[in-house]
Amino acid sequence: MPTSFYDYAYELEKALRKSEEYTSLKAMYEAVLKDPPSKKMFDEFRMIQMTLQEKQMTGQDITEQEVQKAQSFAAQVQQNPKIVKLMEAEQRMSMSINELNKIIMKPLDELYGSMNK
Repeated sequence: MPTSFYDYAYELEKALRKSEEYTSLKAMYEAVLKDPPSKKMFDEFRMIQMTLQEKQMTGQDITEQEVQKAQSFAAQVQQNPKIVKLMEAEQRMSMSINELNKIIMKPLDELYGSMNK
């Protein structure tokens, strides 16, 4: 039986690894890894995303050329069924984690929400 926040967190981690969302995501990711053209495309797409995200977070301007390149590459990625399935699985996993975060943060939301009344 968990006795601390950390124990509960590790229990949640175990449950997450057994979840349908995670096992589906893992299977889709492995399918992309096993297909060299898909893996190359996925890696390049992630690099473009990370570069733009980093620029945005540091306040750097993103050029029109960079936006067009990202949009063009995203259109290519949408033509790859393995990557599309992986991205759909990522989206489902993200939604689940967002729901977990809402549940975890509920006591603080209630606390601070009650202070504004």
